[in-house]
Amino acid sequence: MTINKNEADPRVIRTRRLLQDAFASLIQEKDFESITVRDIAERATVNRATFYAHFVDKFEILEVRLMESFMTIINRRISGHTVLNEETIQSIFLGVCDFHKGLSTMCKRRYTSLGTVFEIQIKEQIQTILLSFIDKDKMLSSPNAHFLIHTASTMLSWGMYGAAYTWNNEGSPISAESFVKQAMPLLLNGAKELLG
Repeated sequence: MTINKNEADPRVIRTRRLLQDAFASLIQEKDFESITVRDIAERATVNRATFYAHFVDKFEILEVRLMESFMTIINRRISGHTVLNEETIQSIFLGVCDFHKGLSTMCKRRYTSLGTVFEIQIKEQIQTILLSFIDKDKMLSSPNAHFLIHTASTMLSWGMYGAAYTWNNEGSPISAESFVKQAMPLLLNGAKELLG
């Protein structure tokens, strides 16, 4: 990831924020593919060497931006939740919808390609969030418990991501709240619903 050694240094934090803000303004103006490291450095009023002291390339700055955005949205949605229940899953699902909506706004012309670039990281983050609510004793309760819980969290995280991506990619025909309310039974009882 980042090359810089002292990430707690206020100057490092300030420079990273300056670069991220420059990137954020550029992504509003042009396609990600056409943005260069030189563009970002010039907008941030630093040289390219300074950019490379903080980020490996433009993909890393995009990843950092997306993950920060995702975690801000999710943390706002799950604030106050302490156990994994239907309401918590619904809040996470709404957060994933919020993220996709924000991503398509941030990267208007390239949403379909960028939405999949960091798909794995976002799915893994959703899974990590789901697992953070699971009692560790429950995971160790039987030899199969750990495997089954990880499998269920994978299916749930991939389902939420895919459903939210499709909803947004189709132009968000209904509100996120209505969509999530309608999709929750499918998400929670997918096979039962599909099989009748």
